[in-house]
Amino acid sequence: MIWNAIVIAFRQIFRNFLRSFLTTLGVIIGVASVVAMVNFGQATTQRITQGIASLGSNLLIVFPSRALDSRGISVGRLKFSENEVNLLRQRLEGKIYSLATFSNTSALIRYEGKNIMSSIAGVGEEYLRTTNSQILYGRGFDPKEFHQISKVCIIGNSVKKGLYADQNPLGSYFKIGSFVCEVVGVLKEKGQGAMGQDQDDIVLVPFKTYSSLVKSDASLHNIGRIYIALQDGMDSEEMSKEVLKILREIRGVAPNQKSPFEVMDTKEILQMIGSTTKTMTIFITAIAGISLLVGGIGIMNMMLVSVSERTREIGIRIAVGATGGEVLLQFLIEAIVLSVFGGGIGVCVSVGASYALSDHFGMPFVFDISVAFWALVFCVVIGIVFGFLPARRASRLNPIDALRYE
Repeated sequence: MIWNAIVIAFRQIFRNFLRSFLTTLGVIIGVASVVAMVNFGQATTQRITQGIASLGSNLLIVFPSRALDSRGISVGRLKFSENEVNLLRQRLEGKIYSLATFSNTSALIRYEGKNIMSSIAGVGEEYLRTTNSQILYGRGFDPKEFHQISKVCIIGNSVKKGLYADQNPLGSYFKIGSFVCEVVGVLKEKGQGAMGQDQDDIVLVPFKTYSSLVKSDASLHNIGRIYIALQDGMDSEEMSKEVLKILREIRGVAPNQKSPFEVMDTKEILQMIGSTTKTMTIFITAIAGISLLVGGIGIMNMMLVSVSERTREIGIRIAVGATGGEVLLQFLIEAIVLSVFGGGIGVCVSVGASYALSDHFGMPFVFDISVAFWALVFCVVIGIVFGFLPARRASRLNPIDALRYE
């Protein structure tokens, strides 16, 4: 009985294919939008997770913020001094995995007629292991190179491509501003960061070289950022509070004063951005879901028209013994098949839409089969809800009136 009803339903769809397609257009658009948006949201979350993981999953980033004096007037951003960093390292000894300093600026790099702008970063001895950075080939900095003005550098993959293309850059020299730097290593590719920045568009130099030759700063407070990698199992929230407390003590910040620095936890960033992405995905999906409701109304209208067109057929079926329940089931199955037919096309469209969005925004391609499955289940619900009224109307037709219908 049910199989016959499904066969008849498909026969009706292909008999009036154009009308059926236009009727299910709302469902097609709704399903394609919902599935594509959910998948794109998952791809965005995955990219953010990868970006943060490239820095380290258990990392604290300390940076200066705008401070206020006793009168509540902003006194700007005061960077960290080497002495403050050393005191912080001593106070945290045994509680952390590593600690590294970091300062950066943009500068023009010149090599054999090629000029590119890139981020030049002065880094401390433990920067590579603190930020989970790896050398693809070449070497890292020698410890003694941090204690003198060493004209050596490690470049990211984007800089390597921009200046050298397929050439081996090791041992070559290029100009950063006014000084010549030897390339001793190339970093393993990290890709885009959590905020969409290119993490491979960077040149690392020892911090002393940076502060002397790249961005000369006579001030003792010339460290722009501190990276702190925590030991496994360490509570990052508690450590954030402890770091903040120690830095306030070191700098002598009064209890009633705002801290002139902030501590950012990569885990908190991941949770915050993930939550925001999830909220936006739900919001966009809800808007796209309106198309499904519009599509459901379209299916109901078509089924009402179908009942009117097939009134005589319904009368004959009832006259030869079909019950009202069988007629109701027939039209209900037709509504469900029509809705799932539109949903199936929508899922196919969503595959292409998901791929196009991922390719355009540089995101990983994600297609969650379970999302497509639940979208089709929702199509079944739409078919039942919006197909019930026409099916009920068909099942209640008077066979005599139906047979006389022209």
